[in-house]
Amino acid sequence: MTIYFEKNHQRAFGTFPLKDETLLAAIACAAETGYRAFDTAQMYENEATTGEGLAASGIAREDLCITTKVNIENFTEAAFLSSVEQSLKDLRTDYVDVLLLHWPPADGDIAPSLKLLQQAHDRGLARNIGVSNYTVAMLREAVKIVEAPLVSNQVEFHPLLNQDKLLAGANETGVPLSAYCSVARGEVFKNPLFAEIGAAYGKGAGQVVLRWILQKGVSVNVMSTNPVNIKANYEIMDFTLSHVDMARIDALTSAGFRIVDKDLVPWAPEWD
Repeated sequence: MTIYFEKNHQRAFGTFPLKDETLLAAIACAAETGYRAFDTAQMYENEATTGEGLAASGIAREDLCITTKVNIENFTEAAFLSSVEQSLKDLRTDYVDVLLLHWPPADGDIAPSLKLLQQAHDRGLARNIGVSNYTVAMLREAVKIVEAPLVSNQVEFHPLLNQDKLLAGANETGVPLSAYCSVARGEVFKNPLFAEIGAAYGKGAGQVVLRWILQKGVSVNVMSTNPVNIKANYEIMDFTLSHVDMARIDALTSAGFRIVDKDLVPWAPEWD
């Protein structure tokens, strides 16, 4: 297995929407805390600063797991590979560990961008490839199109949204899920259940949320600029939620609280 699957890389530090000095300070704190997986994207317009921060960390390249995502605007023969090369230049690396397609194309024809993604892998620009915001039907089609394994489908995943269909699709196709909006942009903290459960484990509400996601078999991407929270978000491997507590949290997914919908992203697919 690749570095992507190692235990230490089930927790990635997300960089959206951070920029400039704020991002540099956050990366420095995350690196000192122990994070070795970092997630960015062309769309975030912060790859160069992310590259600067990772270079300043002094962490050996082979110990890092860097993920970036190709912007939907670059899903053409003319732009795709050159955009990835620019991402590598900005990130100060010869390759990324994981290269994702940020969104399915607006017209729903996923084959052309997937084939370009395969080319990026074949040329050594990316050690691993994957997708983001794909539906189950898209995953079924995608695994037939690309030769390299798809190592991630990065999607909105948190305890206030039922993603059982996507989880089943991940198991069926062998494409693991990775979570963004892991704490529902703070919405989870309005529910006292997480703090109540956390008290029994000596953990905070956010740590309970992230642990629930991991125990669902989903890796986490989480962002913070607060050093206390950066460290707390990392310290989630030393406890295990009971089956009872997992079920109590599972019940909250019926809330159907989706952040990334067509109002926010007009080209979003019809979600499962």
